[in-house]
Amino acid sequence: MRQKFEYKFVRLGEGWMGARKSATQEYQRTIEEHARQGWRLVQIFAPGLGVYGSAKFYELIFEREVGQ
Repeated sequence: MRQKFEYKFVRLGEGWMGARKSATQEYQRTIEEHARQGWRLVQIFAPGLGVYGSAKFYELIFEREVGQ
């Protein structure tokens, strides 16, 4: 039987000039909270769109197996 997964995308720290400092402090707490709910961190996406190529936000991508 094939495994099926669901995905969740959580955006943190979106700012005009770059990601807010609070995002770098809260991402660990966010990961821990989702892990308790059965989510697994797959990737942290941080596009360089802000000032001087800095990340404008962080997007955490989680997955978990869908129960049959």
